[in-house]
Amino acid sequence: MAALILSIAVPTPIPGGFDYLPPENYSEHDIAALTPGIRVSVSFGPRILIGILLAVKQTSDYPQDKLKPALAIIDQKPVFSPDIFSLCKWAADYYHHSIGNVLQHALPALLRDGLPATYKSQRAWQLTTHGKGLAENALSNARSQHTLLKLLREHKAVSRQDLTSAKINLTTAKALVDKGLAEEIEVISEPILGASQEPASPLTLNSEQATALKALLVNSDSYQSFLLEGVTGSGKTEVYLQFISHILNQGKQALVLVPEIGLTPQTQQRFAERFNQPVLVLHSGLNERQRLDAWLSATNGKAAIVIGTRSALFTPFKNLGVIIIDEEHDISLKQQDGFRFSARDAAIIRARNNNIPIVLGSATPSLESLHNAAMGRSTKLVLTQRAGDSQLPQFKIVDIKNQPLQAGISQQCMHQLQQTLSKGEQALVFLNRRGFAPSLLCHKCGWLAECNRCDARMTLHLSQRKLHCHHCDTMRPLPRTCPTCNDSQLITKGEGTEQIEQSLHRAFSQHRVIRIDSDTTTGKDGLSKLLEPVHAGQPCIMVGTQMLAKGHHFSKLALVVVVNADGGFFSADFRGPEKTAQLLMQVAGRAGREDKKGLVMLQTHYPDNPQLGNLLANGYQHFAQDLVAERQLLNLPPFGYMAMIRAEGTQPKQLDELLLEVKKVANCGAHITGPLPAPMSRRAGRFRAQLIVQSSERKVLHYALKLSEEWLANKKRIGHIRWSIDVDPQEMG
Repeated sequence: MAALILSIAVPTPIPGGFDYLPPENYSEHDIAALTPGIRVSVSFGPRILIGILLAVKQTSDYPQDKLKPALAIIDQKPVFSPDIFSLCKWAADYYHHSIGNVLQHALPALLRDGLPATYKSQRAWQLTTHGKGLAENALSNARSQHTLLKLLREHKAVSRQDLTSAKINLTTAKALVDKGLAEEIEVISEPILGASQEPASPLTLNSEQATALKALLVNSDSYQSFLLEGVTGSGKTEVYLQFISHILNQGKQALVLVPEIGLTPQTQQRFAERFNQPVLVLHSGLNERQRLDAWLSATNGKAAIVIGTRSALFTPFKNLGVIIIDEEHDISLKQQDGFRFSARDAAIIRARNNNIPIVLGSATPSLESLHNAAMGRSTKLVLTQRAGDSQLPQFKIVDIKNQPLQAGISQQCMHQLQQTLSKGEQALVFLNRRGFAPSLLCHKCGWLAECNRCDARMTLHLSQRKLHCHHCDTMRPLPRTCPTCNDSQLITKGEGTEQIEQSLHRAFSQHRVIRIDSDTTTGKDGLSKLLEPVHAGQPCIMVGTQMLAKGHHFSKLALVVVVNADGGFFSADFRGPEKTAQLLMQVAGRAGREDKKGLVMLQTHYPDNPQLGNLLANGYQHFAQDLVAERQLLNLPPFGYMAMIRAEGTQPKQLDELLLEVKKVANCGAHITGPLPAPMSRRAGRFRAQLIVQSSERKVLHYALKLSEEWLANKKRIGHIRWSIDVDPQEMG
């Protein structure tokens, strides 16, 4: 009788599973009882890898004498819940990524390395049978040993932390072990999950919030997708909180996804203040043990709420009741390398599979979400009023053509900054470009500081005296003279947040100027520490990038100055106007909270830009409707379907040759454009080219991608070319 075969997903780019024989010394009965989703150690070429069991089957396409035995079965039960296992298989199929890599992505790193799916173990001590029978005062002459003996009688096990708390040293514990009165053991140490002892009371909802909450409550026991479109400051979070309260009262759990790590601490704090139940976070800023512990606490139901970034979507829950995605439009919810999945789109699939509601919230929803609502695939709930008495900010276009600028800021805006500070209020100067200046050049010969590995200029970081490529992370010391002509007249072009910060420091030396970008917010609490004076209400100017554009509540922020409002409206990327409008409305929404009257000043060289005029005159919703109409005419997403097949390597000619072959293989009805060089054709020393695959039918698109994936995965002698497939791309580069 033929042996049973194990189909195992291995973390490689090759799609599908690999067949292995069972490990030695396992009976057929034991193998037949194995459940998909357990981890299995296997040899794969010269490496030993941790794979995931996909199935136990009767036959293989390969002769059994050619199959290797698996090395070891790691788990007795699956590390994947059934819904996560199903979600991973869907994602591998939809995003054309190998199932092995998708399953690995869904696990905490310690589980990928083969460690047990348990909390951390630690040393502890317990009484032996001899110790239990010892007279109570037998060690009264050895005071420390007597104290420890008493402690061991009161508790089943005493950990090292318990010893420290009782001021007992390890020598005392060793003495009891040597006497045969105690023995050392390993115990699982479950983390203590904190919860607020005095939860804050819910706020009173206005009529729009109450209507939205009622719609959510009516559909709380089954799948329904909701788009909660609310202007900035309209109280979307309060609606989330009150809906989650209902879910928790049913004994269920909640998953809240946010686009960036910087938003998780403040979100966690607000949620923890409201609920007398554990609220945990999951993101890449945690160490691997913290991530595994949070993952376990969600799995066993001890975590009531998990707040995380996109990877938290794959967290198993004991009884998940709702998924909420805040800032659903944000591009950070789409992974841009490796496993290129959209956390928003995959979350909708997970909610549907689990028959639970999902809420997508945003002041500036993506065109895809607006289209889904228009087509009846989701229910749109609208909040047009700001919570409380606060009003939407006033917009003012500042024409800076032929105007003197101080580090990129006009005199008109400088005057308004002075007025704002003199009233004891706060201001935000927004520029989505960090560093001192985007270009350094020689005034004499025209030399430009360019990256040697990318088709890009290096950004000057003056405080660190370095040139930094923001694309490949290459850094060089700031030269004293021109490398070409040796002249010392090196000048900068353009502005970054560092330059604006220095200029404002000089102009407003009596007030605090706080720069918020990825250079200043390093460390676990970097952002929250910088924002302490802001939340304390001190008059100040914040200078920042898009880190400040969303999710923050600054009660005394009265003025926002956008240094360059033009950029993305003229982008070659068809999503450019959408992203720019979202960013402008999001950053503008920081102004005028609570009782402050907000003013947003938009500096532009193109004050007559019709798209900017449309946005300011008619609002984001009308602006988005016009973009949707344009997309429909051009059969672009969300009406047509799109994917990118990318390749990168050291020889541009080889990339074109490879992609031309892929184009022939995928010629099955989809429209394929290319090969084309990427907008940045060389990055990190490697050239990049791409195919754009489009179709008005999703099935046709995915069939073309399936043919491409299989051909690429099985092609021999592909050399050093790396390839990837990006379904529903958010960036054309």
